[in-house]
Amino acid sequence: MSIRELARHLNISIGTVSRALNGRADVNAETRERVLKAAAELGYAPNQSGRSLRQGTTNAVGFMIETNRETSLHGDTFFMSVYDGVQSVFAQHHLDLIILPCPFDDDPCDYVRRVVSRRFVDGLFISATQRHDERIDYLIEREIPFVALGRSLSGGPHSWIDLDFEGVAAESVRRLVARGHRRIGLINTGNDINLGYVFADGYRRAMAEAGIPYRPEFVIRADQTSEEGGYGATDRLLALAERPTAMLLVNEIMAIGAYRRLHDAGLMPGRDMAVIGFRRSPQARFLSPTLTCFEVSLFDMGRRLAEAMLGLMPAYRDLYPGPVVQEIWPMHLVGGESDPPPLSLVMGKAG
Repeated sequence: MSIRELARHLNISIGTVSRALNGRADVNAETRERVLKAAAELGYAPNQSGRSLRQGTTNAVGFMIETNRETSLHGDTFFMSVYDGVQSVFAQHHLDLIILPCPFDDDPCDYVRRVVSRRFVDGLFISATQRHDERIDYLIEREIPFVALGRSLSGGPHSWIDLDFEGVAAESVRRLVARGHRRIGLINTGNDINLGYVFADGYRRAMAEAGIPYRPEFVIRADQTSEEGGYGATDRLLALAERPTAMLLVNEIMAIGAYRRLHDAGLMPGRDMAVIGFRRSPQARFLSPTLTCFEVSLFDMGRRLAEAMLGLMPAYRDLYPGPVVQEIWPMHLVGGESDPPPLSLVMGKAG
C-alpha cells in the first residue's frame, strides 16, 4: 500500500498522513493515532530510500556494542532486552535500530569515526563507556546526536543513562555488615570501563561508613567479566592467608565461575562464603543456592534511551522536549540464599 492509498482510505490529505507518520507536532493526537492504527492494520510500509533522499536522513539509529567473548555469549541477556525497549519506541516513528558490533581488536573511536563518515545512521547509542572516552568528545565536537549507556568523565553536557552500580555496592555491603560480615571481598572488572570505578567507589565508601578498614588485597580485578573471570578471581581470594567471608561481584555471570571454584575447593556458596551478584539474569536464576542479586527493567531503560535520543533529533524534539537526559537507574535487591551470616557466627550461636 502506498501513502496515497492510505490517505485515500482515511479521507485525509497525503501531507497530513505523512506528518502523522513522521511524528510531527502539528498533527493532533487523535489524527496521529488514527493514521498509525490504519497503517498497521493495512500493512503500510514507507519507501525509506525515497524518504531519505528527500529529507537527507536515513531514519535509522545505530547502537554500538564492543564484541568480545562476553557479549558473544551473554549479550542476549542484557542488550537484547534493551534493544526491545528502544525498538518499541522507534516503531511508533518508523525508525530502524541498527546494531553496530565493533570487533574486539578494533579501536572503538576509529569505529565511531567510520560510522559517522558513512552517514548511514541519524544518531548513535554507545555503550561500555570508558573512564575517559574519546568517542564522547568526538561526537560532541561533530554535533552528532548520541546517547551513552553509561557515565564517563569525558565531554561536556551530553545524554547518558546508567545503572546504579554505586548504590548496588553500597547496599550489598550494608546487608552483609548487618549479617555480621567484616571481611568482604570485591570482584571487579579488570578493564578501564567506568562502571568498575563507580562500583569500587561505592564499595569503599560503604566499608568506611561501617567502620571497616579498607583492605586492598580483598579487591580483585578479574581478567574477564565472565565465568572464567569469576573462577580465577575467586581462586585468588581463596589463596589469601585470611580470606574474606563474603564477596560482591560486579557481574552476575562471574557468580557462575565463583560458585564452581568454591565447589572445587570443597566449599559451599552461601555456607562457607557469602556471595552477592549484580543483576538477576536468566543464568543467575539457575544457581543453587539462589543468588542474592539485583533487578531492573532493561526494557523500560531501553525505552528511556530511545526517548532521550528522539529528544536530540531535530524531527522529534517537539515530541520529546526537555533538558539533556542524565539518569541513574536504581536497582532493587532480590534476596536469595547465598548471603547468610558467617559460618563462625552461626556455629557460635549454635554452641
